[in-house]
Amino acid sequence: MKRSAQGKSRLEVAGVDRAELARAIALDTIEAAARCESVLQVVVVSDDPVLARESATIPALRTVSEGDPRGLDAAVATGIEAIDPSGRMPRAALLGDLPSLRPADLHEALRAAASVDRAVVADAEGTGSTLVTARPGVPWSSSFGDGSFARHTAAGCTPLEIPDASTLRRDVDTADQLEAAVRLVVGWRTAAVLGASPAH
Repeated sequence: MKRSAQGKSRLEVAGVDRAELARAIALDTIEAAARCESVLQVVVVSDDPVLARESATIPALRTVSEGDPRGLDAAVATGIEAIDPSGRMPRAALLGDLPSLRPADLHEALRAAASVDRAVVADAEGTGSTLVTARPGVPWSSSFGDGSFARHTAAGCTPLEIPDASTLRRDVDTADQLEAAVRLVVGWRTAAVLGASPAH
């Protein structure tokens, strides 16, 4: 997670503070992941002190300092190394911009991913990636960013057949994407910032 003041630079919503919205989206994503029955622990890589403080009440959560920013994949690798340097556990990297994420949708994806060495979930547009996984004993690798879905599949990740309507595919970078997420019902923090309907 970038510091909230730096995150979501393309997300502009009239009358809404971008940093506050970015932090709310991140916290709702973290909480949904922590509530997923398949998840043993959530590791957040961030140097945002406000995010760390406000996420302190979320169970099964560990925060790891990013150090000098080196990009998203380096941050993911830092989190993976911190929690499981030996690679003996199943691991997954989830983007922190899924405000409508339902724990059950993440559970279904992780259950499907358990049958392959490495897996990837495409975003709603089919070009980006919202989730990458690796089975125990499989070396970790990720390549997030624009066009990442093609890179992940080229690197050997198995695309998971996740329904278009799944909240796991609804990452948010723009106002239009946020509007689509709100229609699915966003988490309570994002809803509060937006003045939207009550969350699931």
